Amino acid sequence: MADYRIDDLARHAGTSVRNVRVYQDRGLLAPPRRQGRVGWYDDSHLERLRLIGRMLERGYTFATIRELLDAWRGGIGLGDVLGLGDAISGPWTEEEPAHVTLAALRRRFGPAADEGFVAEAVRLGLLERDGQRYRVPSPRLLDAGAEMVAAGMPLTAVLGIAVALRTHLDQVAELLFSVVAATLPTAVDNPSHVAESVARLRPHAMQAVEAAFALAMRDQADTVLAELHARSGTAHTA
Repeated sequence: MADYRIDDLARHAGTSVRNVRVYQDRGLLAPPRRQGRVGWYDDSHLERLRLIGRMLERGYTFATIRELLDAWRGGIGLGDVLGLGDAISGPWTEEEPAHVTLAALRRRFGPAADEGFVAEAVRLGLLERDGQRYRVPSPRLLDAGAEMVAAGMPLTAVLGIAVALRTHLDQVAELLFSVVAATLPTAVDNPSHVAESVARLRPHAMQAVEAAFALAMRDQADTVLAELHARSGTAHTA
């Protein structure tokens, strides 16, 4: 088994010394063997670093990686661990993120798209800072907001709708995963079964949200039409 200093370990793993230290601080990587003032790493550290790199490439957060590695240490096969992680933490849409500049945002949303708007959009997760640009996780959602503004809706109202959507849909997602979490204890014995169940759930959960929202919009539209008819009748009577 080879021994590595931290810079050699990072080079073999295709990462940086800083990342190695971050992974150690977050409990993802075991500390090195100390010999005097020098820390020595071995092939098990290299294997773990390469695994962490693959998980990060698949979009896992540090918290999820730590949970999956704990499950692996607990005896669950790595394939099952990754399959369960993909089912739960993988992308819930095939939509590809995009990037946009502040100038492009102002062209689309008008002069009201100032620093306050951008800060609120970042807080809501509609935008993510990426150097001099902004990453757009859901271009469709941003497009919908731009079309609302183009149709005459104030930008503040569009942001208010985004806040309401995030608030209420976060509650729906929390409820959904609370039900899923109730089945997770069985993951210790049969993680592939849980992964399969969650994978089957994903498209149906999205369809349920879309269908429920369509019904809510229909009911609200009926209410608005009734109010308009009532106002029209009052105006004619007057």
